[in-house]
Amino acid sequence: MSRLRLLVSITALAVLGTTLAQAAPQRIVIVRHGEKHTALDLCGLGKERAQALAAQYLSPTSPMSLIKDDPPAAIMAMTLHTVETARPIARAWDMKLIAPPIGYIPIHNNRYFNAKLNVVNRDVARDLLENPRWHGKTVVMVWEHFHIASAALEQEFAGEEVTLRQLLHLDKIKGVKGGVPTTWPDSNYNFFWILTYDRPQDTVPSRFEVVRQYFAEPYANLPSNGWGKPEARPANSGCS
Repeated sequence: MSRLRLLVSITALAVLGTTLAQAAPQRIVIVRHGEKHTALDLCGLGKERAQALAAQYLSPTSPMSLIKDDPPAAIMAMTLHTVETARPIARAWDMKLIAPPIGYIPIHNNRYFNAKLNVVNRDVARDLLENPRWHGKTVVMVWEHFHIASAALEQEFAGEEVTLRQLLHLDKIKGVKGGVPTTWPDSNYNFFWILTYDRPQDTVPSRFEVVRQYFAEPYANLPSNGWGKPEARPANSGCS
């Protein structure tokens, strides 16, 4: 190889390395799907929560919106329940929902199915931290709680990185009192985790914020239980 061609190749690799290093989003907004009825669909509360998210906390126009002045570059989902929750949000923004093929089949809580979701989680997390398309942008993730944070899932797949807590290095965030929770409780559908990256080359978020959902009318009836506390549901809610 001539000296000129070698110099060009080295320069190209340096530019590529710089681009990949400066790829992290500015914000990642993570929310769990709504309450479930069956493996196929949300219950009435879950459907209402999905509408409420689109109308208020994740609305393009509501004063309550976490992203009104920061339009998302993508709205992502990973499973059937998350797809159903995310659809009203995507419609509110007139955006296409991003979801893998596995996101359109009923979820199965077994090792085989979870292993497939683990692959999805790894691919999404890697893309968020390495793909320049997300640089400086906000991404909304409507996600399945086992794959946000679950000590049990991490133990089942010991030696692998399977949760967003691992893959996005949430255990390394500084200044979080008590640390980022190791498990997202089964009973909680009413919180956001918001990750902020001050510099695009960072792979560890600089800030971690927890936002509890308190909806205004006409959705003020939606449960808003404390972290790890039971959810108060109507007797005839139909939620599993």
